[in-house]
Amino acid sequence: MITVHYLDDSRAHRILWLLEELGLPYAIKLYRRGSDMRAPVALKAVHPLGKSPVIDDNGRIIAESGAIVEYLIDTYGGEALRPEAGTEERLRYIYWMHYAEGSAMPLLLLKLLFGRLPEQVPFFIRPVAALIAKGALAKFVDPQLHDHLGFWNSELKRGGWFAGGSFSAADIIMSFPVEAAAGRVRFDGDMSAMRAYLDSIRARPAYQKALERGEYRYSQT
Repeated sequence: MITVHYLDDSRAHRILWLLEELGLPYAIKLYRRGSDMRAPVALKAVHPLGKSPVIDDNGRIIAESGAIVEYLIDTYGGEALRPEAGTEERLRYIYWMHYAEGSAMPLLLLKLLFGRLPEQVPFFIRPVAALIAKGALAKFVDPQLHDHLGFWNSELKRGGWFAGGSFSAADIIMSFPVEAAAGRVRFDGDMSAMRAYLDSIRARPAYQKALERGEYRYSQT
């Protein structure tokens, strides 16, 4: 039995979704965030970094969302969720599998951190912290996010999915950045393809089943 160490309202939703797409049985060990939104220390007993998601597959501990996705596909016959090797679609698939955590999530994390910065410092320096945060967002973070969201929309227009004309695990891995951006980022450009993508993933029965079993709020954006 696969156990998913699942932090509420986190990227772990994608792993439940993948398991549902694969039709695999699994158990959930739920962890709740503290008032500071950080994961509880208890997760360090599972993996030294104390992050989620982590899976335990009969004693084999796998961390990192992309690594978990590839492990599950390799181990449990999920080739239908990965384009054929040697194709243009496979190259796109590989790109998005790495891009999600390597390029998209760092910017979204900066957006979150700078947005919360003024609340995390002593009250007498909050005005200064607010100015610093506002400047960093306006000059650095938001312009880059605008470029990235425009890129997502243009790529999705090519076939409706990130790796081409068919749903793949790249769409599972990219779902969190897209949903997080939809809830956090003001974007005045064309979002038609992104909105169609969100409608498509949320309509999948496996996505809905994962929502029923986990605790994830970005699906409400």
